[in-house]
Amino acid sequence: MCSILGYCKKGTEKGIGFDLIKEALAKTNSRGPDDSRIEKLLSRENEERGYFGFNRLSIMGPEPTGMQPFSNDGTVLVCNGEIYGFRKIKEELIKKGYVFAGDSDCEILPVLYELYGEEMFSMLDAEFALVLYDKKKDSFLAARDPIGIRPLYYGIDDEGDFIFASEPKNLTSLVKEIKPFPPGHYFKDKSFVEYKDMSFVKAFHNDDMDSIKKNIRELLIKGVKKRLDSDTPVGFLLSGGLDSSLVCGIAAKESEKPLETWAIGMDIDAIDLKYAREVADFIHSNHHEVIINKDDVINAVEPVIEALGTYDITTIRASIGMYLLCKAIHEKSDLRVILTGEISDEIFGYKYTDFAPDALAFQKESEKRIREIHMYDVLRADRCISVNSLEARVPFGDLDFVDYCMAIDPEMKLNKYGKGKYLLRSAFEDEHLIPDSILWREKAAFSDAVGHSLKDDLTEFAELQYSDSEFEEGIRKYEHARPFTKESLLYRDIFEKYYPGESEMVKDFWMPNKEWEGCNVNDPSARVLSNYGASGE
Repeated sequence: MCSILGYCKKGTEKGIGFDLIKEALAKTNSRGPDDSRIEKLLSRENEERGYFGFNRLSIMGPEPTGMQPFSNDGTVLVCNGEIYGFRKIKEELIKKGYVFAGDSDCEILPVLYELYGEEMFSMLDAEFALVLYDKKKDSFLAARDPIGIRPLYYGIDDEGDFIFASEPKNLTSLVKEIKPFPPGHYFKDKSFVEYKDMSFVKAFHNDDMDSIKKNIRELLIKGVKKRLDSDTPVGFLLSGGLDSSLVCGIAAKESEKPLETWAIGMDIDAIDLKYAREVADFIHSNHHEVIINKDDVINAVEPVIEALGTYDITTIRASIGMYLLCKAIHEKSDLRVILTGEISDEIFGYKYTDFAPDALAFQKESEKRIREIHMYDVLRADRCISVNSLEARVPFGDLDFVDYCMAIDPEMKLNKYGKGKYLLRSAFEDEHLIPDSILWREKAAFSDAVGHSLKDDLTEFAELQYSDSEFEEGIRKYEHARPFTKESLLYRDIFEKYYPGESEMVKDFWMPNKEWEGCNVNDPSARVLSNYGASGE
């Protein structure tokens, strides 16, 4: 990961100075510990136009020539991103006479902008967040990838100038209100333009079952393969569940060397460690286990909320294990890139989507989750990994894969087969990339899979922080996303300590759809659903 900051100054007033920009950028040094640079922006008339800041985590083209901001013919740009297939694009640009200083994938972006303008955003196969200054037009642009894999936030200062940054913590001292930059949009002339909506389906496929399974399989394999391209070591989070196991199974087949896989579990009741070990043995990876206890969990709550910038119960619970696992990876290995299994649930369904009343309801829920996932699971993966100076890559978020899978007839996604995610599972049943027992294993929620005691420890800890009367008084402080349990109040109080008044950065709580029969629950854990069954075994 890297972090970017773009102070886009249009007026003639003095504005924000270098020292404040430097202080703001330093708040995300962990995203880019290798180098840091702040560049003053000047117009063609030599007027000040603000600053671009960049903290670098060297992944592609790690030499000094890969340091940003990048400039080309009047275009200055900072980008936190991975541009897949950039080598082929770069070769074509070189044939046209363009010259590049190094091997960074993002160095092609100023050139693409010069050639295609804003149209380049819809052309990119990438996970990215960028800010760009066009000196010729004296204008600023910002953009974010269609799913929101890479984070970007913005605010407006007292002079009406926009400031963009990788994380909310960069902006807390610079603006009064912080907002997430909408995925699949670019910003120009103080307005947002949508260039791609990953949740929008123009028409469903007419493919038969065999074709659907073939396309799912081939697109996911391509999504994994392109994310193995790195100039620095790559590792894998392996929970022992379906999604992370498939990513590891595909990668193992495509890699010449054994994978570096990592798993985490509680010391007394880890569910998934044995399954992760089973997968690791099957794919012959170099497997690492991290064991945590109750004290580790409780001590991680505040730093996790500070890192995430959320109060959402589901996100925080699931982040505890991921945060501690990535902390161990950072401290005990030389890995820089981490592949994860997020976004599969939102496409193919989760335990609660078994309660969808019909196919249309399933589809609408899936569309909603894809639109909002940048505030929840994607945010979790980004922050837990980046705060430990690592880069997250998400194969299930591959644009071609999501495009295709979202347009599968939802009638075929409904759990009519006695097993959730049937299409995904059956797409790989003849590949033998992972054990059949894992391919067809019931899903356990990640926070529960680390150990049922993790969730129970958190709930118990929160209960001790407030009396009943203190809880009733405490929740009245909040109108938006009002806490509804002592655990949610604890998380919200800690969130307000670091991000006061900024709760609307997150839409609401990531919960089952309470309008569906069987889903009107007050705890987000799938354990409370009637169909959880063997998921926790």
